Amino acid sequence: MIEPLWEPSDERIAVARLTAFIDHVNTELDLAIDGYPALYDWSISERGDFWGAVWDFGGVIAEIRGEVTLADGDKMPGARFFPDARLNFAENLLRNASALEPPSASDGSARADDDAPVFWGEDTIRRRLSHGELYDRVSRLAQALEAMGVGPGDRVAAFLPNMPEAIIGMLAAASLGATWSSCSPDFGVEGVVDRFEQIEPSVLMCADGYRFKGKKVDSLDRVARFLGRLLTIRHVVVAGYLSEPPELADFRKRLALLPNRPEPERATPSGTAPSGAAPQVHALDDLYEAHPGGDIEFAQLPFDHPLYILFSSGTTGKPKCIVHGAGGTLLKHLNEHQLMCDVRPGDRVFYFTTCGWMMWNWLASGLASGATLLLYDGNPMYPSPEVLFDLADAENMTLFGTSAKFIDALDNLEVDVRSTHDLWSLRTLTSTGSPLAPEGFDFVYEHIKRDLCVSSISGGTDIVGCFVGGNPIGPVWRGEIQARGLGMAVDVFDGNGLSVRSEKGELVCTKPFPSMPVTFWNDPQGTRYRAAYFERYPGVWWHGDFAEITHHDGVIIYGRSDATLNPGGVRIGTAEIYRQVERLPQIEEGLVIGQEWDNDVRIVLFVRLAEGVALDEDLIARIKQEIRAGSSPRHVPDVILEVADIPRTKSGKITELAVRDVVHGQPVKNKEALANPEALELFADRPELRE
Repeated sequence: MIEPLWEPSDERIAVARLTAFIDHVNTELDLAIDGYPALYDWSISERGDFWGAVWDFGGVIAEIRGEVTLADGDKMPGARFFPDARLNFAENLLRNASALEPPSASDGSARADDDAPVFWGEDTIRRRLSHGELYDRVSRLAQALEAMGVGPGDRVAAFLPNMPEAIIGMLAAASLGATWSSCSPDFGVEGVVDRFEQIEPSVLMCADGYRFKGKKVDSLDRVARFLGRLLTIRHVVVAGYLSEPPELADFRKRLALLPNRPEPERATPSGTAPSGAAPQVHALDDLYEAHPGGDIEFAQLPFDHPLYILFSSGTTGKPKCIVHGAGGTLLKHLNEHQLMCDVRPGDRVFYFTTCGWMMWNWLASGLASGATLLLYDGNPMYPSPEVLFDLADAENMTLFGTSAKFIDALDNLEVDVRSTHDLWSLRTLTSTGSPLAPEGFDFVYEHIKRDLCVSSISGGTDIVGCFVGGNPIGPVWRGEIQARGLGMAVDVFDGNGLSVRSEKGELVCTKPFPSMPVTFWNDPQGTRYRAAYFERYPGVWWHGDFAEITHHDGVIIYGRSDATLNPGGVRIGTAEIYRQVERLPQIEEGLVIGQEWDNDVRIVLFVRLAEGVALDEDLIARIKQEIRAGSSPRHVPDVILEVADIPRTKSGKITELAVRDVVHGQPVKNKEALANPEALELFADRPELRE
């Protein structure tokens, strides 16, 4: 009999936030829910009551909540959650700090003098801010932004490393009702312009640079270049990372030569950049000095007021600009943090991310649950593969957020964290970005920690959260995501649009939820929005993942359905092949596509080999045997080829569709979305792939 890899102890179940939530709804709503399956069913059948309970249990701060929790609940899209509410996102994240009165910790909440963010910049920089200090800096920057003319609906863009100033900037913008949108500073000029030109920000926040693998990387040269094409930006706020204060004399000279800015749409306060002038440059520390701090006047705004603009990866054209509302983002993250990841007041939460990935937004919301944010910027393997576990031990990390790729890398390097680190405080490890293979689960329990809730999670930028994820009071089964997300009517449809179990199909969501996009930017009729999610199954969200709901009611993600292989009419998820290939020590990673061939499709596998390994006939035979034994004969590639590198998006996802286009001689529409676009050349015009 197959046993789960992990089960929570009775003591852990008793103190879980999910258990407290079940007690809360049973008491307040006179229910008799006795576990996750019953809670999940209720969260779908009574969505208004469920999200209202999340609001109350999460202690949402609002000027008005309103009596109605869900209007037009049968419309998708079109449902409205909390249509009468007025709230401010930043106020909810800054609840544990006040400029004047530190909160009491008697209720278990964080104190104003507790850490809010803790920042490690590789092995060089160590900084921390208390909740009170965070509040004070947000207050000062919010006053500065308001003096620049920023108000509700304006866009503030960021080109920042994952440093505290990104959190400060987002909260300052949100406190005023402005909309925040960020890119990672490793983006090229075209990638930044493709994103920010569409949304027309008036203010840009950036740093003077960042560090990667121990080296200093300048950012201001690229900022100067893309500002020449972003003509709505009138103010540039620069944080010091490489030097404090940042050296801005040359940067100011370059910006003075840029084209004049057009007239703003509305009048701006006196003291802002002169009409038609080049962008005005401000050192962030100077803005702190120029404003007194104090209580923040949080703008009280509708539930769906635009909080974030996030971007699709852009590998098939200009990135989609996805607008997320303040209330939906807040509720979704309170649900996922507290109920699905068991984040408690005083916890210390980490996710390895950049400011260009939605997991940064997800991490930032941890403040609303009273958690400390552990921020790391740089290479996660520098100066050693154990550096993130050094952070975990040093800062008493409770949640370690990472990717399947990182776990695979540790496995390939034969890193044994259990023998070098204590990790006494760590309760949860989450993995996302790509499916976590069964061998990845094995590695975590054998080489990281045994008493650990391993929650593989999956969702996306589109919903600024997860469709499926953790259940801290349930078991972990090898190779499976624990559960469908609370409040998320997740299903799997076959080719006929019928619900199936223990069978692969399309991942869908059949009922509305609060963190659906408010809109796409510059899509006033909602045409592109509906086409992206609702064309395949009218009234049902189609997410584009190939998935299976198991007999445990867990979930397996097999990869993107638009990259699904279809040899002989049989649909095969790419992750099914990766799981077999990447368990071989000779293979660092693989990428598989379907190539049109002889009026059918054949499977082509590209592999990046470990150092010193050659792709000879013996290794090809072993790869095929591994795939045949671990999956099926249908999964065995027709062609296996070696490549020196595999292209990835900025968030680390391999780009099967871009490679497929290159192999078929089709143009790749937006190479700027890739972290290493030069790798595509390795796949072009391969003689082995010519008919």
